[in-house]
Amino acid sequence: MAVSDQIPTGSGFDAKSTGDDVLADIDLAGKTAVVTGGYSGIGLETVRSLAAKGASVIVPVRSPEKAAPALDGIKGDVSSAPMDLADLASVRGFTDSVADRLGQLDLLINNAGIMACPEARVGPGWESQFGVNHLGHFALTQALMPLLGKSRGARVVALSSTAHKLSDIRWDDIQYRNTPYDKWQAYGQAKTANALFANALARRLRDSGGLAFSVHPGGIFTPLQRHLPKEEMIALGWLGEDGEPSELARKGFKTPEQGCSTTLWAATAPGLAGKPGVYCENADIAAPTDTASPMARYGGVDAHACSDESAERLWSVSEALLAQA
Repeated sequence: MAVSDQIPTGSGFDAKSTGDDVLADIDLAGKTAVVTGGYSGIGLETVRSLAAKGASVIVPVRSPEKAAPALDGIKGDVSSAPMDLADLASVRGFTDSVADRLGQLDLLINNAGIMACPEARVGPGWESQFGVNHLGHFALTQALMPLLGKSRGARVVALSSTAHKLSDIRWDDIQYRNTPYDKWQAYGQAKTANALFANALARRLRDSGGLAFSVHPGGIFTPLQRHLPKEEMIALGWLGEDGEPSELARKGFKTPEQGCSTTLWAATAPGLAGKPGVYCENADIAAPTDTASPMARYGGVDAHACSDESAERLWSVSEALLAQA
């Protein structure tokens, strides 16, 4: 696919649609889903909505003590198992346990992530945002491919962001070994990687009838902002001087219930059949970025996040990095 394939479907949903709106006519009884980051923010709402429609949901958890009270409040078949995306041995442990439990996997929602955090290293020295947001999910998905292949029509959803516009893949220095670390550029690179991952994965799911998509959930106040000081969020225009959400945020930000809608639409919408690898927002396929619009930073998808060539290059780079870990 390419940016020219980014053609909205006229789904009937919009920025304020909720996960429950999107799933109103969907029956997920008998389906099994894995949702990373499924115990806070939009991940928790994603799990709640899936379980309410009959899906069995498994949530990998890095912090069981935080996850338990959140997940205990959800009605339906929801379970958890330990996993830390920054630790490949932990990822392998989780996927082995899932393989022992399941005959197939119908939905994989790669929702977890970190944003604009101080420079840190994970694994064998990977920059943490690229390592957690992309490589951890890459390893998870690769290990679950046999289970996904046994489900005719499995879907994988990778949470990207409009922040992909901040950076293409920094092919010459992905890990910031030779250039000063920039937390927002690093986040942008990781979100571009999420979009390219879905593009390449869609081709690898094709033979089993599976699909993969990337999504921008929208601006939402969640624990994702935990690394941002109040002063920076004021400077970004997200908060007023009083520390309360700004007028911009009140008008443009979504609630967690609204923020999970694009994920759930990508995971279930019949209208996405035959449209592998596209980038979605506001519960529809996103249009290419309108560079003439003053709101170009906040909507649409840039061409660099839709490149088949870049997607395949990143897949090869990612396989090599995992092989060296």
